Amino acid sequence: MGWFLGLGIAGVVVLALSLIFDGLLEGFFNGIGGGLDGLLSLPVIAGFVSMLGFAGAITLGTTGLGAGVATAVGVVAGAGAGWLTWRFSSALMRDGDADTPRGDDLVGSSGTVVTGIPSAGYGEVLVYLAGQPVKYAAKSDTPVTRGTEVWVESVLSSTSVAVRPVDR
Repeated sequence: MGWFLGLGIAGVVVLALSLIFDGLLEGFFNGIGGGLDGLLSLPVIAGFVSMLGFAGAITLGTTGLGAGVATAVGVVAGAGAGWLTWRFSSALMRDGDADTPRGDDLVGSSGTVVTGIPSAGYGEVLVYLAGQPVKYAAKSDTPVTRGTEVWVESVLSSTSVAVRPVDR
């Protein structure tokens, strides 16, 4: 039973290390058959080994049928845990279809002047890009005071925009 418990604990430790170091351990195994990916990823292997150990220990401790039956039960339970881990991780990895926001997405959005904009220079505005507040240098044809709501007319560069005050 000690071997089974050791396998279970080792699997949990490997799983924790793979989550904490987020892919670092997979980098050590890149030379082995193209690396660990998909069904042979480290979380899947850790789930299999830990379930094999714990299910084997439970079977051996509660039934007394022997190490062979406990190993068979552990392999079946480990295969189930590995398959579930693979399915959950692939479902999580598929959740990345959103488009990356670009600067052109700012045109037509509203913002607030943070630092006043003089007629011949730059000030600062706070606008929201993909729901996140972003501060840009701003230029305007007319002077704009702090706190004024503005519309983004065009993107001048990756860090600056042209704005106009909102008429209400």
